[in-house]
Amino acid sequence: MTDDEQGQATTSSEAELAPDVAGGGQTGPAPTALPEGPVLVIAAHPDDPDFGCGGSMARLVLEGRRVAVVVVTDGTEGGEDPAVPDAELRDRREGEQRAALGELGVHDVEFLRFPDGRLQPALDVRHALTRAIRRYRPATVFAHDPTAHLFEGYINHPDHRAAGMAALDAVFPSAGNPRAFRDLLAEGLTAHKVKMVYLFYTAQANAWIDIAGAPLERKIAAIGRHESQVGPDWDYAKWMREGAAHTAKEAGPDAGLEAAEGFRRIILGD
Repeated sequence: MTDDEQGQATTSSEAELAPDVAGGGQTGPAPTALPEGPVLVIAAHPDDPDFGCGGSMARLVLEGRRVAVVVVTDGTEGGEDPAVPDAELRDRREGEQRAALGELGVHDVEFLRFPDGRLQPALDVRHALTRAIRRYRPATVFAHDPTAHLFEGYINHPDHRAAGMAALDAVFPSAGNPRAFRDLLAEGLTAHKVKMVYLFYTAQANAWIDIAGAPLERKIAAIGRHESQVGPDWDYAKWMREGAAHTAKEAGPDAGLEAAEGFRRIILGD
């Protein structure tokens, strides 16, 4: 796939056009339209790509898109036994992530291995993510919503918020500015401007992706690969199906969705 590959064509007849959340409020594609072009998913921990947008990744792969994933931390705090060596847990979780992405049909993944539980949206993280954006040259980036903090019964992980902030700072201004991180030019990584951002783990969804059928089943299979995280007593398949049905209802009755993932969509340019 090339940078010019296009997403599914949409018209205003699909649904009322959705306003952007950024700037002056650009009018964008219908809220149920697929995002454009090649996709890069930036996530804090192994398993976050699959929980956050696994169904969407599966759907996009089935549509013939190129999808790549960057995992920011090493995942070494994703357990409750302090006796397990960090390298052992890291390698296990990275193996689980590769297996999960295999269920979704995604083959390109990078692990940046910043320390789990201590992530900050600092320049070294932004530099690494800028490198990834310039390397994969996505039209659309999926990332954590850094503004999402408090939910009913849940406090969003600080690594999620830090990874989301660093991702947005890499998208703009760093990835698209040839004067930012000029050392990357020596690697042949020229400036690249992202067209859209889809933020997951959000309380402010304004766009939804239909994942009914095969994409949802592939997402459930992917989650099952994270054996160190899901445990034998959790009926994650039931939880995922109920969650996808609930999110579909949030899209509204006119959308006609049965299973969906919701995102806060930001439109940056044509």
